[in-house]
Order: sequence, then structure tokens, then C-alpha cells
Amino acid sequence: MKKIGLLIICSVLTAFCFSQKTDFRNWALTPPMGWNSYDAYCGSVTEKQFKNEVDVLAKKVLPAGYEYAVVDYCWFNPGPKNWDGDNNWQTFDVDWPYRNYADNFNGMAMDKNGRLLPALNRFPSSANNKGFKPLAAYTHAKGMKFGIHIMRGIAREAVQKNLPILGTKYFAKDIASYTDTCKWNESMYGVDAAKPGAAEYYQSLLNLYASWGVDFIKVDDIASPIYHRGEIELIRKAIDKCGRKIVLSLSPGDAVIGFANHADNNTNMYRVSNDVWDRWRDILHIFDMMNNWSPFIGGGSWPDADMLPLGKICLSGYPWAHGKPDSDKREHFSFLNYEEQKTMMTLWCISRSPLMWGGSAVHSQDSTFELITNKTILHIQKNTSNNHQLYQPNQRSDFKDFRIWVADDVNGKTKYIALFNLKDTTADITFKPEWELWKGKYKASENWTGEAIPEFETILKATGIPAHGVRLYTIDKLYGPEPSLRAVYPANRTGK
Repeated sequence: MKKIGLLIICSVLTAFCFSQKTDFRNWALTPPMGWNSYDAYCGSVTEKQFKNEVDVLAKKVLPAGYEYAVVDYCWFNPGPKNWDGDNNWQTFDVDWPYRNYADNFNGMAMDKNGRLLPALNRFPSSANNKGFKPLAAYTHAKGMKFGIHIMRGIAREAVQKNLPILGTKYFAKDIASYTDTCKWNESMYGVDAAKPGAAEYYQSLLNLYASWGVDFIKVDDIASPIYHRGEIELIRKAIDKCGRKIVLSLSPGDAVIGFANHADNNTNMYRVSNDVWDRWRDILHIFDMMNNWSPFIGGGSWPDADMLPLGKICLSGYPWAHGKPDSDKREHFSFLNYEEQKTMMTLWCISRSPLMWGGSAVHSQDSTFELITNKTILHIQKNTSNNHQLYQPNQRSDFKDFRIWVADDVNGKTKYIALFNLKDTTADITFKPEWELWKGKYKASENWTGEAIPEFETILKATGIPAHGVRLYTIDKLYGPEPSLRAVYPANRTGK
């Protein structure tokens, strides 16, 4: 009987350990970090350009933890007729992924089962049904992980041709939702998750991506303006059955917080904002979004503040992103000034957002690499808990002008405080330890300026913070009692 009991215990433990290893939440125990082609190349990146970026990324940002390289948007679209993506990619109208959809439906690359494939003229290594497998192998050989962007649903061309769903008796018309189309890319129909064949369709997609060696999938048009719960669940199940650990990202935002638990239980990261560009008003919006979503930080699923539009962006001439004169809509370095860039990086890291850099690694300056690989802020992004925005009652009148975020280091001793000046003029910001029920004496060092504060007890005051700027302090306790009560905030999760 003892042997039988021991066998049962061992079986249970084995099953538990296996489930822990295969649980998707363990695939992103810290917020994912990487590079995405969208901010630099929009929907026009080619294989040659992507490889050039990966070569630089592997040398300059992979050592800091940026491990994913993601091909974004419309890689299945060959672009305008006779377009040479490698040699005149800055001269064509980048609107081709957005307009004249009827002209493009029959030009998209796909297989006989309606699954979109890389456009051969842009990704020549995909010939002979290889798909992204060669490009993924190239990325893996550089030590990085490979990701792709996909549109929710099924291609309209597949529906028009009524192509068969792989391994089933069903066809594209059987699962298409004709009224559920993307608002900005009409090349796809939605999939009715309740229809027979819908689950098999998504499973065929994920099996294909797994065979290519895909490690990360960003699914677009799925979290907002409509939260597509059914399709999210089909994708979650398909990933879990595909045999490969694929991190799942939902886009775009603003995600509906009423679906927070569902997103949290099915994905590794989910956008809480619409597209963030190099505009100060976009950064301001993120302060509110990350504050709202802070209870859901951690546990292998992460609220996503969107990509970092830093360094050289818009290489392909993004047509509408900035609302600037035409001369400013083309290739340029980020319009955020250096103080705003520091604020962006600090907010993203202290709120533990995933970090997906959107600038061109090939064309960006050393100052951008120094900013995005700053060791202290990346440590905060990976190794903190209890991350939250502080709301001090005696400063309510100034709340629109200032923000304060705090976080605890996992070492249990060090704390971090970020004081953000949202005003258009220089300002002083005060932090009082009593607001967090801290007691004792502390020392502080500022991450960006190197300023050291040898000792403080009742007040920490940062003076002369530039407009739209930040002071980020590392706080260590010198001596004093532990507080009898902790500040009451929803604890960020370390597990599920």
C-alpha cells in the first residue's frame, strides 16, 4: 500500500510540475522585451531590412534583455505593382496596406487553406513553402527570438475563393463573420468563434507558425474597439496545443478594463492604449492607463503601454501618425525631447510594461541605445513589485501636474520613487515617506543625474525638474523601525 501511495504522489507531482512548465504564464515571468518593425517600417519591412536590424539588435540591445525581434503588419502583402522594397522602399506611397483594398485582395500571399504567407518579393527565403522558417532560423542563430504580427480573422480572398479549412470538411465561408471586419484594414473578415471549423482554422494557423519557429505573436484588431473574447480563447487553446511556447500579445487598445481578468487569464501581454507615437499627449495618456491597470501587473501577464517610438522612426514615410506638416511625416528622429524620452522609459519600467522598441537599430544614435539599455530602469522593470501610482490627499489640486510612482525591489530592502513633472515649466516635487507609511531614515541616489541624498527622514524634495521631466530615486533604508501597516494598494502578482 505504501508503494501504491508513493506512486500516486509521484504521479501527482509529475503532473503538477509538467503543468507548471507548460503554463503560458511561465513563458513571460518578467515583462517581454524586444524590437518591433512597425514604428520604423510601418507595413513595408523586407527580409533584407529585418536581417540588418537583427544584426545590430543582437549586438547592442540583446545583452540588455531585448530578446524578441518582430515582423509587424502586412508581411503577406507584396505592395504596389513592380515595387522594389529593398531599393526604393522610401519612394512609394506607404498607404498601400490601407487603401484600395479591392486591388490588394488577390495579391496577398496565401496557401491553399487560406493561411497567409510571407510575400515572396519581400521575403525571398520563404519560397518553396518555407514561410518564415528561414528568417526565424536566422534570428535564432543571432541569439534572439522571432515574432510576427497577425490580423485577427481570415483573409477575404480566402472567403471569396471559399478555400477549405485544413483537416476538416469546412470551408472559409463557413466560419467567416462578414459584419465583423477591422476598421483600419479591410483585408480580413472576422471569424465566428462559435462556428464549426473556427477552432480548427486557428489551430491550423498556430501549427503553421510553430513549424516556422515563431516565438511571439502580436494579434491585431482583437482587443479594441471590440474585445473579441471568443477568438482570443480559440487562439489561446491553439497555442497551448501547437507544441511550441509562443508568447501572445493582444492589440490595440484602449483595452476595456471590464475584460481585464479575461485578458489576464489568456494572454501574456495586452495593450491598454491606442498606438503611442512620439507626441507628449500620448505619454500623458499612458499615465492614466497604467495607473488604472496597475492591479494586474505581474503573474506572467502584463498590461502593455505600447511600443517605444525612440531613435530613428518612420523610415518608410508614415502617412498620418503625427499630424505634422508633410516634411515632418517622413523619416526622422523621435520628436520627444530628451527629458520626455527619460520620462517615457521611466514610466514604462516602473509600471512594468513590456518594452518593445520601435526605432531602427541600424539608423539610431548612441544616445538612444544608452537610454533604452539603462541598467537601473531595466532592473526596475524586471525585479520589482508593489508598483503603483501614489495619490497623496494633500496635493489633489496639483495632481494634474505631477505624478509619483513607487515600487519595491524583490530584494525586500530597496525601494524606487519616480517623481514626474507633467507641467510645461520647471517644477519642484515633494515626497513624504509617511504617505507610504515608511518610518526611519533613508538615503537616496538619482538615476539620471547622479545626485546623492545622504539622509532624509520626513521629506524628499526634488527641485528644478525640467518640464515633462522625471527624477528617479533608488531608496535604501539607513535605520529605523519597520512600519506596522503597509500602504493599502492592490499587490502586483508574482504568480497565479
